[in-house]
Amino acid sequence: MNKYYDKVCEEIKEYFKILEPDFPEWLNEYINTKELLSQKYISVTCGTIYSDLFESDFFFSSLDHSVAVALIIWHFAHDKKQTLSGLFHDIATPAFKHCIDFLNGDYMTQESTEDLTTEMIARSKEIMTLLKRDNIDITEVDNYHLYPIADNDTPKLSADRLEYSLSNALFTYKLLDFEMIKEIYNDIEIQKNEEDEIELGFKTKKIARNFVKITSRLSIIYREDRTRYSMQLIADILKKLNEENKISKKDLYEMKESEVINIIESSKYKGIFNTWRKAKRVQVSKDTPKDVYYVHHGAKIRYIDPLYNGERMSKCCKIVKNMIENNLSFDMNKFVYLDFEFPN
Repeated sequence: MNKYYDKVCEEIKEYFKILEPDFPEWLNEYINTKELLSQKYISVTCGTIYSDLFESDFFFSSLDHSVAVALIIWHFAHDKKQTLSGLFHDIATPAFKHCIDFLNGDYMTQESTEDLTTEMIARSKEIMTLLKRDNIDITEVDNYHLYPIADNDTPKLSADRLEYSLSNALFTYKLLDFEMIKEIYNDIEIQKNEEDEIELGFKTKKIARNFVKITSRLSIIYREDRTRYSMQLIADILKKLNEENKISKKDLYEMKESEVINIIESSKYKGIFNTWRKAKRVQVSKDTPKDVYYVHHGAKIRYIDPLYNGERMSKCCKIVKNMIENNLSFDMNKFVYLDFEFPN
């Protein structure tokens, strides 16, 4: 029995079939390794799925995301090494995903866990045996930044950026349905950008414009008040538990999110954690709030300015230019809080 694919829900299977109708069977052996299967228990929402501040209750895992990225790369590049680089790109993701970047003080770039990717692959006997069998060197698959279809610099379109945009819009925030996902995905092809590099781009201007509209909305969701507050709160609770020797950073790479939540709910932080879980909205202020835990900083700006027939959309469409400018001007200067103090 396939440990992963056979247990995936039908909605995710339907999504995978859009990305690649002919699932590459050779990929299953890599997916069904211990290190990758552990990613099944980590939500791509960075913990926000556990609070009523957010509308979603759909669990799309870090492994689901990685498999989907691999399928996109395989669909467009049909290259094993590039595809595996996409599959492995989040193998070093800990519980609560980018919250750990907040814990590490890396909330503006959110890349602090990527340095462990090579180590995680290298110490997996299963993965290294498969790579040796397939005559693939670890240096060819441990850095998806090597392959522009897999990853590139913001605001270009890559498989990683495309995947989390589509799945978040489909499953988490209900901004798109399956038919709209198909329309967007089937309009994409490999093009040459202004730097004469290959990049995923759109054939139809209207579809590209709609994609920017959706991703601009997502971009704000990723860094709006409720999101920044939630990720920093989780990070600060984990930091306190780490200082109190209740949990280690190593644990966050080995435990399920549900197991970490059990530790939180057995600690003195249970009250504030559950207040956050049941909250319907955060409060904001221009001035420093008194006698409450608050968050006051920015976050990484994720946005996409895709190609349309080799030309950047912001250069050939004023509507898109305005959408992106409005997105980039989103205010993150407020103090964000709920009505509680952090326990001493």
